[in-house]
Amino acid sequence: MSMEAREDKMKIIEKEFNIQTGEETITERDETAAETKARKAQEAQLAKLQAEAEANATARQAIFDRLGLTAEEAAILLG
Repeated sequence: MSMEAREDKMKIIEKEFNIQTGEETITERDETAAETKARKAQEAQLAKLQAEAEANATARQAIFDRLGLTAEEAAILLG
């Protein structure tokens, strides 16, 4: 199943393959309200995790700067 962006809604492309006949069926449809809600929740969670990771990286860099460590030196200490 793949998705391509289209404004606020996504198009869902479903591909079925019948192993007995070798027939392939491709169906395109709009995502359902439940799928939209789930996708938006996942996107919000991803944005939150990315913001947290960025904040942690900034805080870590501030500590390294205060200690006078370069990125390479910090990597050696943490590795």
